[in-house]
Amino acid sequence: MSGKAGRNGRTSATCAADDDVRAGSLEVLQKLRVVIRAAQRHSLWIEKQCGVNGAQLWIMQELAEAPGLRVGQVTALLAIRQATTSNLLEGLVRKGFVVKARDPADQRVVKLFLSAEGLALLEAAPKPARGLLPEALAKLEPAYLTRLNAGLGGLLSSIEVLDEGFGLQPLPFNL
Repeated sequence: MSGKAGRNGRTSATCAADDDVRAGSLEVLQKLRVVIRAAQRHSLWIEKQCGVNGAQLWIMQELAEAPGLRVGQVTALLAIRQATTSNLLEGLVRKGFVVKARDPADQRVVKLFLSAEGLALLEAAPKPARGLLPEALAKLEPAYLTRLNAGLGGLLSSIEVLDEGFGLQPLPFNL
C-alpha cells in the first residue's frame, strides 16, 4: 500500500513508520530511565543504611562468598579497573570492614578477608548486595540476555563519540 507523496516527497506510510520508530525509541528511553533510576535509588539506600557505596558492598559480598580473594580476582568479578578496585578496597580497609593478609606460602600474595565488622555489616545490608543491575542481569534467561546484549551493542554502535573504557568503571552513583 503506497501513500500519496507530500511536498517533501514523503508518503503517509513513511511518516507513520517514522512516528512508530520515534514512539518506540521514546518507550525504550523511558525504560532505560526506570532501570537507571531504580539502580541509583538502591545504591543511595545502601549508602544510607551501611555507610559504604554500592561497589564496596558488592566487593564485600564477593569476599563473603570466597574469602581470600586477591585484588585481581575481585577486579575480574566486578569487571572494573584494578586501580578502582584498589581504591574501593582501601576505603573498606580504613573502615575496618576488610582485612589484608599475606599468603603464608607466598609472601608476595595479598589475600582479602571480611572482618567480623564487615560480615555483620554485610548481613544487615539491603539486598541485593551486588547491586540491582548485576543481580537483575544474572536472573535473566540466557536468550533475553543475548538479545539485550545485541540491542545494547547496536545502541553503542550508533553513538559517534564513545569511550569503551566507561565499561570498566562503576556507575557514578555506585561510588
